[in-house]
Amino acid sequence: MQQSARPVPTLRVAAAQGCSVPGDLAANAAAAARLVREAAAAGARLVVLPELFLPGYEPALVAADPQHLALDAAAPLADPRLEPLVRACAATATTAVVGAAVREGATVLLSALVVSAGGELLTRYDKQHLHPGEEAVFTPGTAPGTFELDGWRLGLGICADSGVAAHARAAAVRGAHAYLVGGLFGVGGGEREVRDRFPARARDNGVYALLSNHAGPAGEWTGCGGSGVWDPRGRPVVRAGRDEGVVVAELHPAELHPGG
Repeated sequence: MQQSARPVPTLRVAAAQGCSVPGDLAANAAAAARLVREAAAAGARLVVLPELFLPGYEPALVAADPQHLALDAAAPLADPRLEPLVRACAATATTAVVGAAVREGATVLLSALVVSAGGELLTRYDKQHLHPGEEAVFTPGTAPGTFELDGWRLGLGICADSGVAAHARAAAVRGAHAYLVGGLFGVGGGEREVRDRFPARARDNGVYALLSNHAGPAGEWTGCGGSGVWDPRGRPVVRAGRDEGVVVAELHPAELHPGG
């Protein structure tokens, strides 16, 4: 496996979790901004937020009104409802990964937007492995998502992507030092999936794994929280409970071991 040159500095990251307001991008962007500021106050350089956090995990609402609930792919951060989030990233010099719906013509994508520490769009990743039912609204993405921060190469996944071992493996092959996932894992079966899946993704690839999950009602589900970070041996570094908030972890270059 070809992993990027080992980064020199540690990287302080945060996994945020909360409960979105269905269909209210303005309220959810404001909530995301609060979580960014909370993470920054704890020293995080990067914060990850859950899948579809901006519109809420509400595929039916997105399908009914994509012009309102899906951001324009040409300039997603130009939407004035996102201004609090963009300002928070710029004011705190914090990079954020946030779940959104994005439209390209008649196509709607289930995406993760990476907002830079300068308040600009760094990259966008579109979910490749849709959960059953999502394909009625969203088109699967075709391109991988990676970006760099402070010498760390970071791979992106969204929820069901993480259930495909080859998805995380491909990120590691492209040189990722950490695999970042915004998801919706529900009370009951989702708790088991989180417990089994994220240690395996980290351990099998010798990288860190991070999950940001919903906490509370999300569409037909109830997010189980439990956001966290796992080290390259699959051991939990930090885990959240079920309440809104952030958990913070330090990623250490010496812990990385390419190839799992």
